Amino acid sequence: MSNGTLTSVGRVTLASAPQELGVSLSRGRGEIRVYSANATGIDLLVYDEHRPDRVGDRVHLKMGKDFVWSGKSSHLVTGARYSLQAWGPQGATHLFNPESLLIDPCARGLHQVGPNHWQSAIIDEAFDWEGVAKPHTAPDKSVIYEGHIRGLTKQRADIPLELRGTYLGLAHENMIGYLKDLGITAVELLPIHVFADEHYLQMQGMVNYWGYNTLNFFYPEPMYATRAGREEGPSAVVREFKQMVKALHAAGIELILDVVYNHTAEEGPNGPASSLRGLDNATYYRQTEDGTYIDVTGCGNSLNTSKPATQGLILDSLRYWARDMQVDGFRFDLAVTLGRNEVHEYEREHPLLEAIRTDHFLSDVKLIAEPWDTGMGGWQTGNFAPGWMEWNDRYRDRVRNFWLVDVAHAREHGAAPTGVGGFATRLAGSSNTFSEDRGPIASVNFVTAHDGFTLADLTTYNYKHNIGNGEDNRDGTNDNRSFNHGSEGPSDDPGVIATRRKAMRNLMGTLLLSGGIPMITAGDEHGRTQHGNNNAYCHDSPLTWVNWELQPWQEDLLATTKHLITLRQELAALRPLKFGRFGETVENANQMDWYNADGKEMESADWDDPNNRTLQYLAASTPVDEEFSRILLIVHGLENNAEVVVPSHEGVNFYEPLWFSTNPSPKDIPGVLRPGETIKVGGTSMLLFKAS
Repeated sequence: MSNGTLTSVGRVTLASAPQELGVSLSRGRGEIRVYSANATGIDLLVYDEHRPDRVGDRVHLKMGKDFVWSGKSSHLVTGARYSLQAWGPQGATHLFNPESLLIDPCARGLHQVGPNHWQSAIIDEAFDWEGVAKPHTAPDKSVIYEGHIRGLTKQRADIPLELRGTYLGLAHENMIGYLKDLGITAVELLPIHVFADEHYLQMQGMVNYWGYNTLNFFYPEPMYATRAGREEGPSAVVREFKQMVKALHAAGIELILDVVYNHTAEEGPNGPASSLRGLDNATYYRQTEDGTYIDVTGCGNSLNTSKPATQGLILDSLRYWARDMQVDGFRFDLAVTLGRNEVHEYEREHPLLEAIRTDHFLSDVKLIAEPWDTGMGGWQTGNFAPGWMEWNDRYRDRVRNFWLVDVAHAREHGAAPTGVGGFATRLAGSSNTFSEDRGPIASVNFVTAHDGFTLADLTTYNYKHNIGNGEDNRDGTNDNRSFNHGSEGPSDDPGVIATRRKAMRNLMGTLLLSGGIPMITAGDEHGRTQHGNNNAYCHDSPLTWVNWELQPWQEDLLATTKHLITLRQELAALRPLKFGRFGETVENANQMDWYNADGKEMESADWDDPNNRTLQYLAASTPVDEEFSRILLIVHGLENNAEVVVPSHEGVNFYEPLWFSTNPSPKDIPGVLRPGETIKVGGTSMLLFKAS
């Protein structure tokens, strides 16, 4: 079970990064290698094969080059359990306690043997992939589906009970069949690295459902294995995870993991010392000279990624998941923390960020940054290097504003606060956020995510309703940019209901027709609700599980989502790889023309005029490997009806209707429009045409 860290990584050198950490097995005898720059002694405890509560062998590790401690034992074999004990100097930045039984940071398996007490385990890593390879979906053709491994299948009646909420539940043919039919290309799972519930949640009898509290960077959360797998042990848990990956890949679906390398489950300095803190607190965590933790994550601690040892640990973990577990991509939680230097400032070319994006073993994976954290200078959207994609919060906010906040403002005040300019920029790929060399595919577009309102709740609630979280409704953001369309919560008013559902279609339509990579939150495709809770991290219940018993209107929304995904894949004009340049033809970019409601080219004053909320977007693809396509998208952002003159453009003879958001479900729309004809457009709506 070796876990090598090459000191030379692509064009980047991680100077002094420790190598070959963890346990390696050779000729019936195992060797362990552990990093600590400050310990004065480390012991390996290997537990008795038949009595795991008793120590069968104790080995005093010896420190060698680069502060790597090592030792060998014939008891280190597949299936063995072990712990580490470390002692060292006392002082403000050190938290050594020789009585603590510590997890090997590079352990591939764990056994929980008591509250906040785990033993590391050596697993059997053998697995037959049977030639099933990674799908390698092109970025522009990617449609990401963000979900929770438990919540996705917990309530699916067409999956065997014992598989619901597990890795094998997601691998089941009925779940995979649904994903294939929907048309998504990648599942992005909330954290599946083994994690622990925070102390304050345990005291309230609550759980960390989302899992952003990592205990170990190499072992999948055993709770998501079947009961049989958990009873068999860590090797079976890993095997079930691999079975899931294999099944997804066989169906052409990629797996992206939401990974948390910015902090750990050891919490603040008074929290549990389960691994890194007990081995070398001074190295692994950001802190001042007096031992005060520098917390830029809001979670009690922040990993010190300015240290080569920390960089090496993270890089090793990524390699393991990409290579051994065949994962296709990673979404890095609070990625700015990973790029902070020794004085805690963000650097775009930070050694760790550069190592990740240039590493040979990670060359075939998608890298997605959450481009912010909670520290000073923590908002860095658009400021990651080429090769990185980023969650685009600017996109989220602008789209919500256009379809919800601005419409609410216009209803109350008689006019919207802004025009269509900012919305158009997001629609075309966010060229004001991402550099030309990165292009639209650097932007992971989203309207909702796991945190915040669901799509349905955005149209149903003006305020968060988090009272069930145990914090008197103080938690969760107040900046929801939502609109309840006239009444808070569920309504039996047909007008309110119809307007809310159209708003959902407009939001979903914008997401799937925009340049960039769309991410759909699981359940949004059919209007899942969390009843106004915008921070449901502590609920492992039907509130957060996807409800698959759909009402007719939800079936309609699902059909709409499928239809939009299909159109996106068929029409290259909806998926530009590059930004266009005015007056030039750029391969794989769109040639864009913008018109107002009168079919005239937009003028400078039109973009920001709050009275001009109608836009016509004519986009022609310049693909290298696909057929040419041209689309016309009409966007009308006010609640009054409007008349629109479709534009005259060279080479366009007809506009063939493909989708109108005013229709509750997708359906064939007869006839075509000729350039210069007038069409009546319903309030707050989108109309998509194929231009030919």
